[in-house]
Amino acid sequence: MYPLLQKYGRTALSNEKKNKVSGFIKNPHRALWRLSVPIMLGMAVQTLYTLVDMVFIGRLGGEAIAALSFTMPLLFFAIGITFGLGSGVTSVISRFLGANAKKDADNSAEHGVLMGIVFGVILSVGGYLLRYSIFEFLGATPDIILLAVDYFSVIVLGFIFQIMNVFFRSILSGEGDTITPIRFQIAGTLLNVALDPVFIFTLNLGIRGAALATILSQFIVMVLFLNYLFKRKQSYIHFRFSEFHFSFTLLKEIFRIGIPASMAMIIMSLGGMVFNRLLIRFGTEAVAAFGIARNLDQVFSLPIMSMANGMVTLVGMFYGAGEYEKIRKTWYYAISRGIFIAISIGFLFYLSAPYIYRIFSSEKEILRIAIQYTRLMVFVYPFIVISMITGRIFQGLGRGLPGLILTSLRVVFISILFAVFFVIYLQKPLHYIWYSNMISSVSAGSLAFVWLRYRLRRLEESSS
Repeated sequence: MYPLLQKYGRTALSNEKKNKVSGFIKNPHRALWRLSVPIMLGMAVQTLYTLVDMVFIGRLGGEAIAALSFTMPLLFFAIGITFGLGSGVTSVISRFLGANAKKDADNSAEHGVLMGIVFGVILSVGGYLLRYSIFEFLGATPDIILLAVDYFSVIVLGFIFQIMNVFFRSILSGEGDTITPIRFQIAGTLLNVALDPVFIFTLNLGIRGAALATILSQFIVMVLFLNYLFKRKQSYIHFRFSEFHFSFTLLKEIFRIGIPASMAMIIMSLGGMVFNRLLIRFGTEAVAAFGIARNLDQVFSLPIMSMANGMVTLVGMFYGAGEYEKIRKTWYYAISRGIFIAISIGFLFYLSAPYIYRIFSSEKEILRIAIQYTRLMVFVYPFIVISMITGRIFQGLGRGLPGLILTSLRVVFISILFAVFFVIYLQKPLHYIWYSNMISSVSAGSLAFVWLRYRLRRLEESSS
């Protein structure tokens, strides 16, 4: 057992919560789907929200799509920090609940809320002050910089809303409630879909209107979370800030798991920025095509990331309860189902990519590049499945460093280095950048599988 749980001890859970945790432990396969399906619905809603933005912005032309593509890594950077620390909160809460330590789980959630406020303010202010310098550094052309700053100047002011929503969702996920956040996300997405055409076209705000629709919808979602958690107090986790006690030990544990996860997502964000700098060498069409194609990758990731996120809570509970063998069995189960889903979706995307991408753009060169990317990447989807699920299991075990190492290997030491080598030194054409992505996905997935299998074997041997 980790020192954190030894230090804080165990306090009683309610009978209802005991039954829920016990049910997860007794039937892990059913529990995985019970956790994953609501997460998948929520992520589907979130992806729909991104796709709708891209469809409407696509009507403004290829440069508008390219501008949005330049902002995406920056948004991923900010949300990546939050999701990483949120995973730390989820992992700590779920392990406390698995160890029957309810008050400590409550205190962990309170730490999560305070972290959200602090990071939200820092990222909003910092992003706004540096907005022009960032896009110049990323290599955007002057016309694209103007559009990108128009969008980013508005969206960055709403970072605090998005960041708080991530922490609230992480807290509820830690207690096994993945349904409530989805309901709120659906409400926010429907509002965003309704506001997008009004702000972009009716009010003639263009790309700035898309950003305004986003932050307004995220604000409404935050209000729903606040009402649920603090006014109506309907969650298992209870907030009693009058009894809050700041703990460096607890914060250290959250950061121990969360910082590597955040760093992993930051590295992916920086990788996206480097890729945009390489892609701009082939024209704005290449940047726009990559931005559109990555949205289709998000659709593929929906069920896989949902299972992976469900595994964080489940593995945390198994670990807290000492049920180590079930971790391995559930891992194999999740991977086998994930690979089946990946092959099915990959086959569908390979055939339908030309028709799907016409929804986003009518420019032939953008369509050609996007289709080329997708028809190559679908072949490595199974390896991406292994990498995604395995990395999240390490987080559930309270080990954030392996995920960081795997991401660094995939993005920096393989994908970026190969892309730079192919494009700059060998002067190869655009599709060699896609080859570098494929090589990195196969390498990271293979290493992740071997590493976790070794780690779980050691864990089971130590408990026998």
